[in-house]
Amino acid sequence: MIGPHFDEEPAEHRRFARYLQALEAVAEADEAGLVAAVLRDQDTTMADSAVGRHLDRRADDLLTGPWFTAWAQTMTEVIADRDFLTLRLREWTLLRTIALGNPWTAEELTGATDWFQRMAATTQIVTSPKALRLLAERGRTRRVRNAASRQLRRRDQPN
Repeated sequence: MIGPHFDEEPAEHRRFARYLQALEAVAEADEAGLVAAVLRDQDTTMADSAVGRHLDRRADDLLTGPWFTAWAQTMTEVIADRDFLTLRLREWTLLRTIALGNPWTAEELTGATDWFQRMAATTQIVTSPKALRLLAERGRTRRVRNAASRQLRRRDQPN
């Protein structure tokens, strides 16, 4: 269909882009309020996607630092009624636990989502040989098992 409005971007796409820009620039003190405002958008799928990207960016930035726990607690309250976002934040917290060498269980790793297992196996976040061995042996997908095996081989190579 060709017409004067053919090239117009849908309103939810424009809002999504504005939300991402606002979330990227938000002051720490205003972050929870902005996240809550985005989640009130009538397009819940788009809002969840924007907030999910924000959570991923912020969690990655804060992951091993001292501010992660307080930030995660605040975000948990704001996103409490959003199952996907709650799960994603819980899995970022598990990545932090493993990265810091704190206790975790095999069930947490093997029961985690494909996203989590890929993150754990393909990034430098998880360096625990125990976690990588578990994913190499019992990761949900061949991609995860192979990536974890590669990480283990790299760790075993002399510098």
